[in-house]
Amino acid sequence: MTFTIIARDKQSGDFGLCISSFSPAVGWVAPFGSAQAGVLSYQSSVEPRLGKVALGLLERGYSAQKVLIDMEQMDKHWEYRQVGVLDARGGMAVFTGKKNYQWAGHRIGSDFIAFGNVLAGEKTIDGICEAWESNRAASFDDRLLRAIEGGRDAGGQLEGQTSAAIKTFGRKGTARLDLRCDHASEPIAELRRIVDWYMPLVEYYEALVDDPSVMPRHKDWLKARGIEREYGKPPPHLA
Repeated sequence: MTFTIIARDKQSGDFGLCISSFSPAVGWVAPFGSAQAGVLSYQSSVEPRLGKVALGLLERGYSAQKVLIDMEQMDKHWEYRQVGVLDARGGMAVFTGKKNYQWAGHRIGSDFIAFGNVLAGEKTIDGICEAWESNRAASFDDRLLRAIEGGRDAGGQLEGQTSAAIKTFGRKGTARLDLRCDHASEPIAELRRIVDWYMPLVEYYEALVDDPSVMPRHKDWLKARGIEREYGKPPPHLA
């Protein structure tokens, strides 16, 4: 019920994933990652407890392929799973179990994995791959979004999409983006809106981590750069 791209930028070392699903709140239940270890998505018949185990193996220095080998030994329902893994060294591995709902499959490129299940067909994977390859001039985060948009536009899932998420890591040792849409009639478009709204703040929060003593409030920082944002409103009795 999900389609995903996991990727790494070989020049910058940035890595991450973008994911969408017919199920709600896919960003909570399927993707895992850390700046020191890598990223993975434990999807199809989701088992988030085992996703945490897999991330723990990455954090111990296991390669992506070794994670899949060990998880097969631990998971008695392995053939119901679909798992893609990228380790911190850039190693990649993916598995699609025989008991995934069709259409299900995956593809590994030079710097990405595209995979999914309950898809409109292999054309969804084609759309992810083509969008990733044809947008190499875009930023890493934008390329991930464009790849998932490409999968959607090529057919997406048989029953449509309900949720979407993006998780990326750069050089700061923390997530650069960790954003999601848990429920929407067009969640990939909503995720795009959220990312576009938030993106100017990436630089701010990275600087805030380095030295909060020299940083103003984020709305003032944005305003000084000519960027206007609408925020939540206080209750009427406080307005």
